[in-house]
Amino acid sequence: MDFCIMDYQNILSRRVQDIQPSGIRKFFDLLENLDGAISLGVGEPDFVTPWHIRDAGIYSLEKGFTKYTSNAGMVALRREISAYLERRFDLRYDYKSQLIVTVGGSEAIDMAMRALLDPGDEVIIPVPSFVCYPPLAEMTGARAVLVETMVEDGFKLTPELLEKHLTDKTKLIVLPYPCNPTGGIMEKEDYDALARVLRDTDVMLLSDEIYAELTYGQKHYSPANHPGLHDRTILVNGFSKSHAMTGWRMGYVAGPAPVIGQMLKLHQFGIMSAPTTSQYAAIEAMKNGDVDIERMRDEYDGRRRYLVEGLRRAGLPCEEPKGAFYVFPDIRGTGLSSDEFCERFLMERKVAVISGTAFGPGGEGFVRCCYAVSMQSLSEALNRLDRFLADIHYERRDP
Repeated sequence: MDFCIMDYQNILSRRVQDIQPSGIRKFFDLLENLDGAISLGVGEPDFVTPWHIRDAGIYSLEKGFTKYTSNAGMVALRREISAYLERRFDLRYDYKSQLIVTVGGSEAIDMAMRALLDPGDEVIIPVPSFVCYPPLAEMTGARAVLVETMVEDGFKLTPELLEKHLTDKTKLIVLPYPCNPTGGIMEKEDYDALARVLRDTDVMLLSDEIYAELTYGQKHYSPANHPGLHDRTILVNGFSKSHAMTGWRMGYVAGPAPVIGQMLKLHQFGIMSAPTTSQYAAIEAMKNGDVDIERMRDEYDGRRRYLVEGLRRAGLPCEEPKGAFYVFPDIRGTGLSSDEFCERFLMERKVAVISGTAFGPGGEGFVRCCYAVSMQSLSEALNRLDRFLADIHYERRDP
């Protein structure tokens, strides 16, 4: 009996096939085969989850707490998240109707877009920014409108840029602040300006605040803090960066009850509930993890200042990042493209940084360096950078 040959190219979703792989991954693939390499590429805390949080997860397993929880997450955890948001950021959300515990912040972003967007809608996304926003928007049939922010503006979404790209098809604006990869933040006066632009619209905001606890020199200000923006803001956050819990896959989303109610349907059918063990650990993080946050942030702050100073001393212009744990130096003076710089730095000096082009238009001429690594690794990476830049300078000398 003859069987047909499966034509997977025609079988697979066209939208999925059209999505390009993450530009970050190729550098990690190269890194795997290099002994003695230093990675400033991984966007993950180098701290281990604090023991008291791990212990809470272990204890829940020992007690046999291994069943599903309610779809929205354990009531005890939602209460603690609500209390945390009020305590740390002066935000008030009803744990019963305005919060969902999710599998990381990424699930929350995906659900928010699917709950809001229809084919033909437009989503404004400031870039450079995290790689997931455009493909998730396009998977709904919406159009991702990439808005290039400028280093001179601190990579902020300015009212002028917003007005230029706002149309009657705009349904959603992504606000990725504090920003990966630039370290840029938005402050109250920035949201005052955006609120004036949006005043007569019903455009929603998706505020990805996964780095909210990692701001330096000032307290994080959310669009949900702004009286003119609160009712249009969907706030996404989680435990990965603030509590060094990346592998626990714990996040949450807060927002207007009508929107959260629709997102909960997607969560029910797609996920059921977030991992039970992780939820017990997250309760402990919310109750008793504030000291851990401060300790890690102080350590990051010292590394941030050290890396910025080192990059500037090496001759790479660098805006001082005010949030997250990334620096985004300008490498245009080297005469290399971002991809060329990253590939050569990795292969010749065994240091991995990420090309700015991985984060969308506007990233060319920049690279992302993550300082969630030891001071020893930062020091050695800067030494290798000095030698790498000296090699490039030698190549470019006039004969």
